Amino acid sequence: VTKFAAPYKTLLDAKVDFYASLGNHDDPNQRFYTPFNMGGKRYHSFKKGNARFFALDSNYMDPPQLAWFEQQLKDSGSDWKIVYFHHPLYSSGMHGSQTDLRVVLEPLLVKYGVAAVFSGHEHFYQRTKPQKGITYFVSGAAGQLRSGDLRASPMTDVGFDTDRSFMLVEIAGATLSFQAISRVGKTVDKGTLTMPADGGQAHQEPRR
Repeated sequence: VTKFAAPYKTLLDAKVDFYASLGNHDDPNQRFYTPFNMGGKRYHSFKKGNARFFALDSNYMDPPQLAWFEQQLKDSGSDWKIVYFHHPLYSSGMHGSQTDLRVVLEPLLVKYGVAAVFSGHEHFYQRTKPQKGITYFVSGAAGQLRSGDLRASPMTDVGFDTDRSFMLVEIAGATLSFQAISRVGKTVDKGTLTMPADGGQAHQEPRR
């Protein structure tokens, strides 16, 4: 109630749907919590318009989950494939990149043309330069900030760790627009990903 139902009451009352992904501090039984729309599953997918979203459980990336994920990607049939989970594959923060997780997930992300991956865990905002054609976002500073934790890295395109922030993302046809906004309403990053007509990797176009 204090961490979800009360803070998001306005959105819940407006019938905004939430689709959760388990983090390292979550009780696995939260997958049965109706407003999280997980259907009792640790990992799940759903479709909105021409995009399919895949919510994974990065706490325990076992073979059944990987097999399910590949089959879902293969059968998607969607122009946009967006993946999200808690632990970032690329991060310049205190916890760093989850390289073991990257070894098993990134080949599938590349093979099936995933356009963007969203994670949390680190308490700041970070957008990578495209890694093997994929843009990775860390957006973990909405509730708590770890100020000064973002280290300089050649893989980072934009990073922000001086205030809390959140993201807006909108998909319209072949364009995905993203915007990172600070607690005081300042835009700290924005840009687009464009899906080519041939269905290849999305092209990143930052606008600052």
